[in-house]
Amino acid sequence: MLKNKRILIWLGLSLCIVIMDQISKVWIDSTLELYQSITVLPFFNISLIYNEGAAWSFLADAGGWQRWFLSGVAIIMSGVILFWMTRLKSQQMWLSCAFALVLGGAVGNVIDRIIYGHVIDFIDVYYQHWHWPTFNIADSAISIGVTLLLIDAVFFSHKTDHNADTTKK
Repeated sequence: MLKNKRILIWLGLSLCIVIMDQISKVWIDSTLELYQSITVLPFFNISLIYNEGAAWSFLADAGGWQRWFLSGVAIIMSGVILFWMTRLKSQQMWLSCAFALVLGGAVGNVIDRIIYGHVIDFIDVYYQHWHWPTFNIADSAISIGVTLLLIDAVFFSHKTDHNADTTKK
């Protein structure tokens, strides 16, 4: 029972990501015209972009099949992440948080792909004339989640007890 409560907390984080992502996308899409940009700070714009591909518009010009392929991959990976989350121990908070962020981001973007046929991106960070590829809250959650996974792998790697594998002579 305690384990079920713990996973509900992390699924709550995923749900918060999905809700913030979808509300922000609906608001931006109803407020701006496609490719319209509003300067917020000297390095940050709100710009409405539709991304039909994956990260950095990879496969954007693939002819339409990528919508269902990328949606399928995201749905399968979300199921795998959800399965992994059920197997985590209570001490594995970094991993739980990381998986929750990635799950929320993946679901947020797959909702766009299924409903609109593209992902709504609007966060435009730049320096002078160089712009980072436009992204959204779901992309941010995925990036933070993956960063947490890397931190966990490098600094909090789970060492196995080699003594338990040896037999007495």
